[in-house]
Amino acid sequence: MSLYEILGTIETGLVFGLVALGAYLSFRVLKFPDLTVEGSFPLGAAVCAALMSGAGVSAWLAIVAALIAGFAAGWLTALLNVRFGILNILTGILVSIALYSINLRIMGGPNAPLLGVETIFDSFHVDGIPSFYITPVVVGAFAFLALVLVNLFLSTGYGLAMRAAGANPAMAAAQGINVGRMTLVGLGAANALTALAGALFAQIFGAADAYMGIGVVIVGLASVIVGTSLLPSRTILQATFACLVGAVLYRFAVALALNADWLGLQASDVQLVTSVLVALALVVQGAGFGLPKLMRGKAE
Repeated sequence: MSLYEILGTIETGLVFGLVALGAYLSFRVLKFPDLTVEGSFPLGAAVCAALMSGAGVSAWLAIVAALIAGFAAGWLTALLNVRFGILNILTGILVSIALYSINLRIMGGPNAPLLGVETIFDSFHVDGIPSFYITPVVVGAFAFLALVLVNLFLSTGYGLAMRAAGANPAMAAAQGINVGRMTLVGLGAANALTALAGALFAQIFGAADAYMGIGVVIVGLASVIVGTSLLPSRTILQATFACLVGAVLYRFAVALALNADWLGLQASDVQLVTSVLVALALVVQGAGFGLPKLMRGKAE
């Protein structure tokens, strides 16, 4: 792999690291199998692209709008489950399907280009330094900020209540915690992170597409599984950091697999590679071969 490809892989991995943080909140903290991300990822991209190219809104305000839209999507999913008692996994499917049509309406078609529009990355342009050096740094700053904010939130009293609601809803409710409210806020935050990732992705590659959310939930899960399997995750900070690292490692694994000529894989096989990597990670984790377990075994 060339330096350009390596930096591009890190850049994409950090973008999906935001998705991984969202997946950690929903799947690990709240124990909620949320499939809304299949729609909230392109929702963030669609809102960002429509505002920037259609309404002339600045890239920064467009990102804020994408965050709000993502939060609303996650909140709606939680509302269907909490208020109306619809099965949690089904609510995510329903909302993600609805978001497909909504995204088409927002963009006015299946895609929305961002050609000739100033992005947030242009704000950090430095003469003499190629953009492929700057973009990973900016995305890394977003990922680091999200990591800090998620950890600060989960360490507050409200965050501890949310963790309790996910770990044992009955016990949390007995202690006076509003489990439904925790689910609403948690899923909203998770999908806000996913929408942010979609907005950044659109600005990096210059377009938003209604189909760009396909397989995003698997990418997020793969990042969480790979990261927490390879790195110690006894604390929230370790676990969230492992999610970011897992996202980057996952992208490198996909890139290496696609660049391995002897495998005969093509770019269209990325979903196949993703499925195989997730399956292998689950098998390894289920068999107890995760690196943290090996490290604990040696220490003991």
